[in-house]
Amino acid sequence: MMKVFTPVLAYVSSAQDSLAVDSAVAEVAEATMVVASETAAEVVDYSTQIADVLLTANNIWMMLATALVFIMHLGFAGVETGFSQAKNTVNILFKNTITPIIGILTYAVCGFFLMYPGFETPGWFDFDSAGWSMFWFAPGDADVSVDYASGGYTYWTDFLFQAMFAATAATIVSGAVAERIKISTYLVFTVIYVGLVYPLIGSWKWGGGALNEMGFYDFAGSTLVHSVGGWGALAGIILLGPRIGKYVDGKVVDKPGASVPLAVIGVFMLWLGWFGFNGGSVLSADPGLVSFVLVTTSLAACTGGIGGFIGGYLLFKRLDIGMMLNGILAGLVGITAGADVINPGWALFVGLVAGIAVVYSVVLLDKLKLDDVVGAVSVHLVCGIWGTLAVGLFSTNPEHTFWIQLKGVVICGLAAFTAAFLIFFILKKTFGIRVSEEHEKSGLDSHEHGIRGYTIIYPD
Repeated sequence: MMKVFTPVLAYVSSAQDSLAVDSAVAEVAEATMVVASETAAEVVDYSTQIADVLLTANNIWMMLATALVFIMHLGFAGVETGFSQAKNTVNILFKNTITPIIGILTYAVCGFFLMYPGFETPGWFDFDSAGWSMFWFAPGDADVSVDYASGGYTYWTDFLFQAMFAATAATIVSGAVAERIKISTYLVFTVIYVGLVYPLIGSWKWGGGALNEMGFYDFAGSTLVHSVGGWGALAGIILLGPRIGKYVDGKVVDKPGASVPLAVIGVFMLWLGWFGFNGGSVLSADPGLVSFVLVTTSLAACTGGIGGFIGGYLLFKRLDIGMMLNGILAGLVGITAGADVINPGWALFVGLVAGIAVVYSVVLLDKLKLDDVVGAVSVHLVCGIWGTLAVGLFSTNPEHTFWIQLKGVVICGLAAFTAAFLIFFILKKTFGIRVSEEHEKSGLDSHEHGIRGYTIIYPD
C-alpha cells in the first residue's frame, strides 16, 4: 500500500513547495509595487517642489527686471532734461513724470487686454474683455500657478512688466517734441497711443497675432517698442514744426542743453535699465540665456558708443559727447530685437553700425528741418529698424529671414506712423498742438508751471 501512495504523496509535496514559492514571489512583487509607488510619490513630490522653486526664482527675476525697466523713466528724464534748454526744465520733468502714470493706468484699463487677447485667434485684432475682472481680484484670485505663462511668473508680474514697456513707447515721443508741444495735447496722445496703438501692434507678434504666425521676430522690442515710439515721434515733429529760431537762413542754430552731466547720468541709468528690458524679456531666470542676453546687450552698447564717437568726430571734427551718448543708446536699441539670437561677435557689429547711423541720421533730419530735440527718431526709429533687420542677417536661427523681418518692419511702421499722424493731425485741427510763440520764446516753465527748474542768484 505504501508503494501505491508514495507517488501521490510526492506530488502533493511538490505542489505545496510550488505554492510556497508562488506565495513568496507574490509577496516580493507586492513589496516591490509598494516601494515603486512610494518612490513615484516622492518623485512627484520633488517635481512639484522643483516647479514651485523655479516659479519663485523666475518671478523674483521678473520683478527685478520690472523695477529696472521702471528706472529707465528716470534715465529718459535725465537725457531729455540734459539735452533741452534750461527754460523748459520743469516742463520736461512734468511730462516724464506723468507719462508712466498715464501709461500704466491706460494699459491697465485697455492696453493689456488688447495686446494679449490669447493665442486662439492669430489675426490682426482681438480683445479679452474678461481681463477687466483684474480690478476686482483678491491677491489669490489671479492665476499664480506654475501653469501660468509657462511657469515663468505670476499674473501680476506679467501685467506690470508689460505696462512698463508700454509707458516707454510714449516717453520716446516726449523727447522729440519737447519745448513746444502743449501738455494737454501730449497727454491725449499718450492715452490713445499707449491704450490702443502700441498694444494693437504688439499683439500682432507678442500676443500671438498675424506677425507671429508669419515668423517675424522681435525679442524685446526694437520694432514693437522703440520703432513704434520713433514713428510716433516722427509724426509729431512733422506736424509741430521746428522750434523758433532752430533753422535760420538755411543754417542749423545750436540750442545748448541745460546740463551735460544730467544727460550722462540719464544714459547710464538707461543702460542699467536695459538689463531689465532685455534680460527680463527672457521671461524666466534661465541663467544661461539671461547672462548671454546681458553680454550681447552690453557689447552692442559699447560699440554703439564707439560708433557715435567716430561718426561725430568725422563729421564735426570734435569729441562730441552728445553723439557718443546717443551712440550708446543706439547700440542698445539695435541689439534689442536679437539679443538672444545674435552671437557676441555680430552684436559688436550691430552696435557699431547703430552708433554710426545715429550720427548721420541726426544730420539728415536737420537738413530736412525736422527738429528732434534729443535725437529720439534717430536713436529709436532708425536704429530700431536696423536692429530688427539685423536679426534676419545675423540670427543663429535659420528660420529668421531678412525678408520676413523687412515685411514686419514695413507693416508696423505703416500702422504706427499712420495712427500717430492721424492723432496729432486731429488734435492740431481741433485743440491745437503747439504753445504760443510768446510762451515758447520765454520758456514753458514760468508760463505752464509757474516755477523754474534752475534758480540763478547773481551777486550784488
